[in-house]
Amino acid sequence: MPPAQDGPWLDDAAGRLIRPYTVSGGRTRPTTTLDLLSMVRATGTAPQSHLGPEHTLALGLCEGPTSVAEIAAHLKLPAVVTKVLLSDLVDCGALTARAPRFHAQPTDRSLLEAVLDGLRRRL
Repeated sequence: MPPAQDGPWLDDAAGRLIRPYTVSGGRTRPTTTLDLLSMVRATGTAPQSHLGPEHTLALGLCEGPTSVAEIAAHLKLPAVVTKVLLSDLVDCGALTARAPRFHAQPTDRSLLEAVLDGLRRRL
């Protein structure tokens, strides 16, 4: 028998109570091609269909251009789940997505270092 806990079991202490793939309905492939560096932005159009609370949270983070990686970090969800949620919002017209623009090579060291620095600041 496990030992009794000293205090109440709070949501923060429990961690995520819902598995991440439950949020996306078990889907692992977005219908829109999104990269971690893709920028998404709200269009101002309200979704016509009912979406989950995570969709609403993601949409709220997209008032200005925001990267997929940044949204995943804020939602504390795996990137693939976040891509599915954002793809749903693009499909219903609530978001627009723009692929990252590379002026040189997509594996440019300075670009990768800038992304790493940004992620470190966020985490």
